Amino acid sequence: MEAFSRLIAAPSVSSIDPLHNQSNREVVEMLANWFSDLGFSCELQQVSSDPDKLNLIACRGEGSGGLVLSGHTDTVPYDEQLWNQDPFKLSEIDNKLYGLGSTDMKSFFPIVLASLQKFDLDKLKHPVFILATCDEESTMAGARALVNSERSFGRHALIGEPTGLQPINMHKGILIETIKLTGQSGHSSNPSLGKNALEGMNCVINGLSAWRDKLQQKQQNPNFKVPFPTMNFASIQGGDNPNRICGDCEMTIDLRLLPGMNKDEYRAGIRHTVMQSVDGRGLTIEFDAGPTAMDAMQTDENAEIVKLAEKLAGEPTGTVAFGTEGPYLNSMGMDTVVMGPGDIDQAHQANEFIVMDRIDPMIDILQKMIKHFCY
Repeated sequence: MEAFSRLIAAPSVSSIDPLHNQSNREVVEMLANWFSDLGFSCELQQVSSDPDKLNLIACRGEGSGGLVLSGHTDTVPYDEQLWNQDPFKLSEIDNKLYGLGSTDMKSFFPIVLASLQKFDLDKLKHPVFILATCDEESTMAGARALVNSERSFGRHALIGEPTGLQPINMHKGILIETIKLTGQSGHSSNPSLGKNALEGMNCVINGLSAWRDKLQQKQQNPNFKVPFPTMNFASIQGGDNPNRICGDCEMTIDLRLLPGMNKDEYRAGIRHTVMQSVDGRGLTIEFDAGPTAMDAMQTDENAEIVKLAEKLAGEPTGTVAFGTEGPYLNSMGMDTVVMGPGDIDQAHQANEFIVMDRIDPMIDILQKMIKHFCY
């Protein structure tokens, strides 16, 4: 329980807003010390020019194959006034452990430690890797750094994201696009004096809505609760006064991709549709891809770790709508399953908690996986 408490007490918020963004160094150094005590070789990988954004890469054992246990060390921002207790103090109430990151997903690392402590790690036949990343909740910079390092890790990977102990082998990808139209302001009494960017954005919305309808008819996957790609018109800003023609308008959209849909191809489709929608209006168009874009995850349902996870969990693999670092690990040659003790319904909100009854079953699952892949 001490490890749970210390991790919760170490702030590690990641955010695209610099006002909220924090270092994860304290968390990573804490984990490195604990895994070093178990004989792991530990490397702190600096992810960017910021010396306080780090990944932990820890390994015990040698050879090929093996098992990767992976998770992120950051949390989302928080609204302290909405919490009933200190978000940075682990609180046990009614068989639940409350704290920022308790379910998503700092609790995974103490569970990994507890799982490993029951083994004679000198007798490993295949390696155990621990990956603890930064900025999963914002830019995926930690996962991207692992991919860019062109390193080789284990053959099989488990990410301990909150799934209620259900194994997951597929989730949707995400594509975010910001569209900015620039026209010309003028007095509202005479439309010919300007070029209305807000009216242009209305044409963009209509064009993208029609494009989305066709896309949803063409692309479907019955394994998902929402079986088609979704597009959300997320935010729009434009204009400044009722008696001025709107000279600038900006909108952000969110497209959720099914497995097999290439994000670059569909980004190109969005941009082509936008340009067609405002053709001839004399508007300037700018696009911003933003910091987050991710392919969907799909691990073969017959992969060894998927079959083992199903057996240990006692239920078949499923799908989720939220994103993980799974696509990045898959791209590095790992068969990846997502399975953790938390519940996604508790993530990203005040009074986040993990049910204590999930802890021992997760330890049991990890021990059986370690024995299967590493001994």
